[in-house]
Amino acid sequence: MIAKPKGTYDILPNEVGDWTKLEDAIRKVCKLYNYKEIRTPIFESYNVFHRDINDTSDMVTKETYDFKDRSERLITLRPEGTAGVARAFIENKLYVDSPVNKLFYMGPMFRYERPQKGRNRQFNQFGVEALGSDSPLIDAEVIALGASIIRSLGLKDVSVKINTLGDLQSREKYREVLVNYFKQYEDSLCEDCKNRLIKNPLRILDCKVDKEKEFFKNAPKIKDYLNDESKNRFEMVLSALDQMQIKYVIDDNLVRGLDYYSHTVFELEVNILEFGAQNVIGAGGRYDNLIKDLSGPDIPGVGMAFGMERLLLATSYAGKKLSKPDAIHIYFISLGEKAKLESIKLANICRLGGLCCEMDYKDRGIKAQFKEADKNNARFTCILGDNELASFTINIKDNVTDEQETIPLYDVYPYVINKLNQASSSPCASCNIKKEN
Repeated sequence: MIAKPKGTYDILPNEVGDWTKLEDAIRKVCKLYNYKEIRTPIFESYNVFHRDINDTSDMVTKETYDFKDRSERLITLRPEGTAGVARAFIENKLYVDSPVNKLFYMGPMFRYERPQKGRNRQFNQFGVEALGSDSPLIDAEVIALGASIIRSLGLKDVSVKINTLGDLQSREKYREVLVNYFKQYEDSLCEDCKNRLIKNPLRILDCKVDKEKEFFKNAPKIKDYLNDESKNRFEMVLSALDQMQIKYVIDDNLVRGLDYYSHTVFELEVNILEFGAQNVIGAGGRYDNLIKDLSGPDIPGVGMAFGMERLLLATSYAGKKLSKPDAIHIYFISLGEKAKLESIKLANICRLGGLCCEMDYKDRGIKAQFKEADKNNARFTCILGDNELASFTINIKDNVTDEQETIPLYDVYPYVINKLNQASSSPCASCNIKKEN
């Protein structure tokens, strides 16, 4: 047997409903905030993600899938969505059409990391990017959008961890102080942090290995080295969150894993016992230099991303079922070849009218067909045999009310539509079919 590659998984038919409901919820909230969907390639040129020799993030240095195509071009499977969206924004000159572009995406990403619960080598990510504005208010809007998506899935206990990295002037001042501090403890740093001390010392604060060491806890805080402009900007972000009644905690050690962030950085969390300390659902921040670093114009941006598997896992742990069990409108039970031919004709008429239908294709007996109708959660069961064909009638049963009638053969569609219109709601949970008027 050929098995799936390590770190990948199959989304089976009984799971797809939750995925489509999640995607629908994301699209609905993004529409409320006026974010437009963009779809970029799954693979990009290597330099889209590997831009800077000083980039020390694990994603860039250890986890990307890189290969050469048949023309010897170096290609990378996208490990995240922001850089690809930025490339598309530049290449298609979207900045010409609008001063501010508010975009969202969702789709598969690839990172070669150790597979674990809710974390795979191929995973699905949703993200938003707001390009063109340096307003602190749009930082707060992106955070609010993320919180709204989480709440729309029934997860109410949402909180935000937030910090600021300040502007370039503040970061350079802080960088010097941080390097001098950690040099005292260089022998005690993990190997990754020893490299970061040279290339990007702020990334030391994101270390999971050294964070419990006493000298780490006493490291200088960036808030003490912010200039007035950076302080005021951060206060405006926090004030906007206060206005929207979004709970937050300032985390002085939060820097995030990607090296292109500046000013606001944040993580969205949900309080779910099964997640333990790993309760981060989504994260993001401001990246005012990314577009310029990709050879585009000097245009600021802010964004956020969620792991969609993490969102679904959170809803599962919280006991929130996004989709209802699959159901259909009509199951046709037919006895004999002529009845089968008539049944497929009737099913097609009903399907063209917007009804979800099924019938037997295995030449099973009537008992097995009734079991299949139950398995499909059919609202109506239609029984057609030789006697019914001779009289141009069909037996139809409403499986909710247990009412059974014999009706003219070609009245199935109007009969079912009429019954559904009388009901308070359609029983078909799987088809997204509106009742006819």
